[in-house]
Amino acid sequence: MQPNRILSHDDWIAARKELLVKEKEFTRQRDALTKLRRELPWEKVDQDYRFDGPSGAVSLSDLFDGRSQLIIYHFMYGPDWDVGCKSCSYLADHFNPAIVHLNQRDVTMVAVSRAPLPVLDAFKKRMGWDFPWLSSGNSSFNHDFQASFTVEEIDRGEAYYNYREGGFSGPEAPGASVFFKATDGTIYHTYSVYSRGLDMFITAYHYLDITPRGRDEAGLSYTMEWLRHHDDYGEAG
Repeated sequence: MQPNRILSHDDWIAARKELLVKEKEFTRQRDALTKLRRELPWEKVDQDYRFDGPSGAVSLSDLFDGRSQLIIYHFMYGPDWDVGCKSCSYLADHFNPAIVHLNQRDVTMVAVSRAPLPVLDAFKKRMGWDFPWLSSGNSSFNHDFQASFTVEEIDRGEAYYNYREGGFSGPEAPGASVFFKATDGTIYHTYSVYSRGLDMFITAYHYLDITPRGRDEAGLSYTMEWLRHHDDYGEAG
């Protein structure tokens, strides 16, 4: 990697201030977009989805765990997979530190996958995670929220992902869905995000974005090719 332009300290400060103007503009645009996201209309969830959890079958309503807001991460782990998706694992490495703070703001967060619960539990133990992780293998939940697809949908190019058909080429996809439970128990779907929209949840990426080489993914066959499960990197990193 060749160095960028080398400036005197005063000239460097002047260049940094120019960039700061653009950074502040981006922050204001992000705040405005966040407000629009909160104002998005809701849709009522009429289906009684069931999940397999540590204590047996639970409902979508149960997942709120006494809070009014629920974030569900759609973790890519198919029913016959040996391990969970490495990209989803990258995101999941950031869950535990955040959840304790989310709980203080009336938010519960869980992960859901179609793999059987014993398989999820074993992988969770390997990764050292303790966030709630449930199996939706016996329901249409993942499919209904654009995170799983049938073989027929994929073959016909009709896998509806990120709000368009043909948006994904495999049976499982990443995403996050948000729900609100009213005082009368009615559940509403308020938001879902997929694909590059998930970048904002990856703290490590944001740290990389401020380094000289950034994410350094331009020469890879796909953006997250470099990723490994965190116990597969080895001591050298």
